[in-house]
Amino acid sequence: MSWSLALLLSALACVASSVHAGRPLTIDDAEPVAHRQFEFEAGLGYVRNNGLTHFDFPFGLAYGLLPRWEIGAGFGGQIEEQKEELGAEKAVTDMGDLTLGSKLKVLTADRFWADQSLVLTVKFPTASYEKGLGTGRTDFDLMWIVSKALTKKCNLHLNIGHTWTGDRSDETFADVLHYGLAVDYQVAAKWQLVAEVFAETPLITTHDVDAHVRGGVRWQLTDSLVLDAAIGGGLRRPAPDVTATVGLTWTFGPGK
Repeated sequence: MSWSLALLLSALACVASSVHAGRPLTIDDAEPVAHRQFEFEAGLGYVRNNGLTHFDFPFGLAYGLLPRWEIGAGFGGQIEEQKEELGAEKAVTDMGDLTLGSKLKVLTADRFWADQSLVLTVKFPTASYEKGLGTGRTDFDLMWIVSKALTKKCNLHLNIGHTWTGDRSDETFADVLHYGLAVDYQVAAKWQLVAEVFAETPLITTHDVDAHVRGGVRWQLTDSLVLDAAIGGGLRRPAPDVTATVGLTWTFGPGK
């Protein structure tokens, strides 16, 4: 159950970042993609947890449909290596789950202290449940985002959301409450440091809180292209031992 939960939240995290620039973090910011602009994200993710090694190759495309409202989709591939008895390793590959999402900025900092957005995400079970790389069901997530500029160089972001998990005929999965804080700091014209702490709480008493920490950097290579990298790990079980990611965010469209 704990690993299925980790895969579910990883998929939803991919959607959050594909719907807008959260890379390389899981915590997202409240700003939607600009009106009539496209935002493409791609990356490589790595997770190590006991005898299991997992690689993700997520990508996503978001579009500013209206001022303060964007829509987006995320997809990708994955590879997983598992240690079995007698030290043997088993490797499986598959596509990732398809995710569709929407972000709407409902409040702005000039009138309500901080920018605040609502994000709706739907995850479709395109990854293989039989291979152990998907949950095999459709899930829904609703998340509230608050972003506040602390100084001209430093911003704070708060996420809190609820995932409604679909059940299979032979299995019942707990819904999940997820939440966290992130901070970004502009250390130079083209360099930004980022860090976050976040957790997931299955809404059932038999499972523990899954807590993570991560830190990284963003490098604005050009006005429209940002490269990123981050590394982190679990603060408590069942969170993975090590997580890492590298990737890019490319913005294009009229005026770019």
